[in-house]
Amino acid sequence: MTKIRIEPITADAFAPFGDLLTPRATPDKMINGGHCERHHALATIERAGGEAIISIFRSDAVSLPYDCTLLERHPLGSQAFMPLGPDAWLSVVAPDDGGRPGMPRAFLVPAGTGVNLRAGVWHGVLTPLDRPADFLVVDREGEGANLEEYAVVPPVTITA
Repeated sequence: MTKIRIEPITADAFAPFGDLLTPRATPDKMINGGHCERHHALATIERAGGEAIISIFRSDAVSLPYDCTLLERHPLGSQAFMPLGPDAWLSVVAPDDGGRPGMPRAFLVPAGTGVNLRAGVWHGVLTPLDRPADFLVVDREGEGANLEEYAVVPPVTITA
């Protein structure tokens, strides 16, 4: 069985897989009469001819150590996850290795930060820690096969 440790997430470390969704140090502009910061275009929605949709996913929690048994990817569109609660969560991602996932990496995503996964990036299922959580999800709806799943056998165990 393979074990991996959770990494702190940074924009540079996560760049091969997608974008962090978090406010910048300074807003792009002030709007609403100067009462609202606009952090503009934090990520681009990739959608290969489909429509961009917004959903809420409600996910069961995991606890550590966690056995990652399933990775999936969406070849026709990006997928953004923004937590709606106050807790940190895990983003499990893997590089592509000839059409299959390579070695997964697990990132600890702080509360208030989301991720936008690029089209075709292998990723684990939603993994809030310790208690269930809701996520605002922006992804693609449309024609074409946009889901590939891969059973991780033996599982990869993720530890703190």
